[in-house]
Amino acid sequence: MRTLKFLGLAIAAFMSIAPAFADDASPIGLWKNIDDKTGKPKALIRVTETNGVLQGQIEKLFREPNEDQNPSCEKCKDARKGKPVIGMVIMTNLKKDGDEYNGGQILDPDDGETYKCKLHLTDGGKKLSMRGYIGVPMLGRSQVWVRQE
Repeated sequence: MRTLKFLGLAIAAFMSIAPAFADDASPIGLWKNIDDKTGKPKALIRVTETNGVLQGQIEKLFREPNEDQNPSCEKCKDARKGKPVIGMVIMTNLKKDGDEYNGGQILDPDDGETYKCKLHLTDGGKKLSMRGYIGVPMLGRSQVWVRQE
C-alpha cells in the first residue's frame, strides 16, 4: 500500500511539472525578435494558438528615445493601415507541419508588406527561427526570436 501511495505522489509530481517542459516544445509564449540587419531587439511578440493555428501580436517595441514610442503602421495596405503597431496582430495562420509551422503570413510594419512565413524552434525551445519570404523560402530573410518566459 505504501508503494502505491508513493507511486501516486510521484506521478502527481511529474504531472505538475510536465507543462513547464511542454512549453519549451511549443512556440506559444512571449518572444523577443532580433532584427536580422542590426542585431538589436525590435519587439516583444506574444504567440498564441487557437484551434491549432498560431498567431503573433506585438506587445512592446524597443525604440530609440528620439523615435515615436507608439508608431502607427502608415505603410500597411490592409485594414491595419494607420493603426498602432503595439497590439497589432502581425503573424497569422501558421499550422504545425512536422517539426515546423508553416502556411502562415507575417506583416513587416516597417514596410507594410505581408510575407509568407514559416518557423521552427531551436536551442531546446529557447529560440525560434522565423523565415519570411516571397514565393519560395529561398527568397526571403530570417530572424531569430528569443523566448522571454
